[in-house]
Amino acid sequence: MTTQVSEQANQLMVWLQTRGVEIGLTAIHALVILAIGAVVIHFLSKALMKMLEKTKLGRESLIAKFIVSVAVKTAWAFLIVVVLGKLGVDVGPIIAGLGVTGFVLGFAFQESLGSFAAGLMIALNKPFKVGEYVAVAGFEGTVLHLDMMAVTLSTADNRKITIPNKQAWGQPIVNYSALELRRVDLTIGIAYGADIELAQKTAIETLAALPQVIAHPPPMAEVKSLDDSAVTLTVRAWVKNADYWTVFFNGNRLVKKAFDAAGLAIPFPQIDVHMV
Repeated sequence: MTTQVSEQANQLMVWLQTRGVEIGLTAIHALVILAIGAVVIHFLSKALMKMLEKTKLGRESLIAKFIVSVAVKTAWAFLIVVVLGKLGVDVGPIIAGLGVTGFVLGFAFQESLGSFAAGLMIALNKPFKVGEYVAVAGFEGTVLHLDMMAVTLSTADNRKITIPNKQAWGQPIVNYSALELRRVDLTIGIAYGADIELAQKTAIETLAALPQVIAHPPPMAEVKSLDDSAVTLTVRAWVKNADYWTVFFNGNRLVKKAFDAAGLAIPFPQIDVHMV
């Protein structure tokens, strides 16, 4: 056994003497290519992003980031194939295997691919952007993050909700922040015996006195419906988007106080029963 081990050691030494230097130089050469390639990819990605930022396409940050990401991943795949080839690895089967693997993964990740395609549609059509308050897929909140796969919302009660783009794009989207002005609608009921004109005048003057309410178009109040227990008024005023909830809450409170001061009753639900 000792003789056998000695023979194997001698064979290893001979192999190292004849091929060791060549293999070492090949490995060093491959590492140098890998290092240089990594640096080149880094700088090319920065240059590509700067180039895109100067174009109309680059102003759509979501699309620009996607293009740079695809370019970087493609460059890395090409670099790894080159390095493996330099090390003597037969890359033909690897390239062929990537095609089969991509076909299999396409079936396995159909939902993810659907979200990706929807993310591309969101990036192109821009129904909302980060920082805007929206209603998406049945949820309302401020957009925290947006990428090619999902949109992340922060709700009014501080919950974080991540919605796949496939669901976000597949349903109606309401963007509450997109336009500068927003209308505040208040619904108020008055007794059938109350003075409707006085109620309208009181409601309009109350809302017009709020500093957040804009003068044009002016506030208005009209009869919405004749309900079982009350004459229902719709009171409307236009405000800047950021002032919506301030006017909504203060408007309800101040109109109630103004109606009380004017002697305008807000009735409770009631039923008249006639005994025969």
